[in-house]
Amino acid sequence: MDLGIAGKTALVTGASRGLGFAAAQALTEEGCQVAICGRDSARISEAAASLGAHPIVADMSAPDGPARAVAEATAEFGTVDILVANAGGPTPGGFMDVDDEDWEQAVRQNLMGTVRLMRAVVPQMRERGWGRIITITSRTVREAIDGLVLSNATRAGVAGAVRTLAREVAKEGITVNNVLPGSFATERLVELHGSQAAVTERAKASAMGRIGAPGELAAVIAFLASRQASYVTGTSILVDGGESHAIA
Repeated sequence: MDLGIAGKTALVTGASRGLGFAAAQALTEEGCQVAICGRDSARISEAAASLGAHPIVADMSAPDGPARAVAEATAEFGTVDILVANAGGPTPGGFMDVDDEDWEQAVRQNLMGTVRLMRAVVPQMRERGWGRIITITSRTVREAIDGLVLSNATRAGVAGAVRTLAREVAKEGITVNNVLPGSFATERLVELHGSQAAVTERAKASAMGRIGAPGELAAVIAFLASRQASYVTGTSILVDGGESHAIA
């Protein structure tokens, strides 16, 4: 299927590895010009070289980081047509395990980083009458997970901001959506579960009996960025292999 986005420009944050890298790869394969963003200069440069993408070093938790990333991508390509906002997961822990500093960092990184990115790209998307914004959040938006209070709280905040913005720009050719990944084969999953062996055991108990491949999430993101998805906005799409027990 021709997704109709060849020649479009995309900015993908948190893209040096994992789900962000997979999203950038999928958009590159669809013919997009892609800028990828990360905090580690060496890692993001290596990832960009492997994709043929433009590397941007910026911290999405810094107040000026999102705007700088958008400005650099715009300077390189002229526009940002597609934004994929991805941020690393916050510190794991139960409600009484995390302190004020953990809460504030999670809000800066997972909520405000995304809010600032969207605020930076919307004006130029409005000028062109076209745009796609996709956030990578978590299935915690639908179903709180024990031991992940910061993700449960901040990811839900992103979903609320996305739903609000989607309605405000719906008549202007801009769609805004969330994807909610479950368990995918990334370094983050191993960090959460302590070892690869623990991840393997978790996979056996999942609905499909396996962990997702990052490319499977990336394919959903590429579709949401496409012309065919022009009537899909303000929604949160679970991509979790049936892992969630939530009904809606």
